[in-house]
Amino acid sequence: MTNIALFASHNGSGFDTILAAIKDKRLPISIRLVISNNTNSPVLQKAKDNNINNYIVNQNTTVDINAKLTELLKENKCKYIFLAGYMKKLHFSITDNFKVLNTHPSLLPKHGGSGMYGHHVHEAVIKNQDKTSGVTIHEVDSQYDSGKIILQKEIALSPDETPKTLEIKIKKLEKVAIIDGLVKYLNIS
Repeated sequence: MTNIALFASHNGSGFDTILAAIKDKRLPISIRLVISNNTNSPVLQKAKDNNINNYIVNQNTTVDINAKLTELLKENKCKYIFLAGYMKKLHFSITDNFKVLNTHPSLLPKHGGSGMYGHHVHEAVIKNQDKTSGVTIHEVDSQYDSGKIILQKEIALSPDETPKTLEIKIKKLEKVAIIDGLVKYLNIS
């Protein structure tokens, strides 16, 4: 079975989606490790509730964050990392040595890059008067949102779309894209 680590800074809604798919036997993988940079991240409690190893790794808990991340990933036999709203840029020592996937709430390369996350993306889509938006599952490299695209799911925007209504639609679409993207990337069925 394939082991993955999940990194999240806050709620980690991707954790909920992946865990539900594992429990429903739609995704034959194991979440072995959850890491957050945020002491108060709800994803840590979710991991505890499901008996999954979980750690806070930030400048307050360790001197060398990258060395600690590498150590934990190796200890837990995780070759793959899924970013579920992880708000820290990963060092190349992580992206070069592990397979890292991310979900982005737009059709990259549009509306990607530094500072483009969450509502900022949806506001940019509306301001740009885009007719479509969607979700991109992509590999992570040393640059923001520039890694190889694994999968994209697209939706049409309604004429009266707002950033808030778009966010709701994208979050729903993201649940499907995460599972489909992992299945495709890990070559599992």
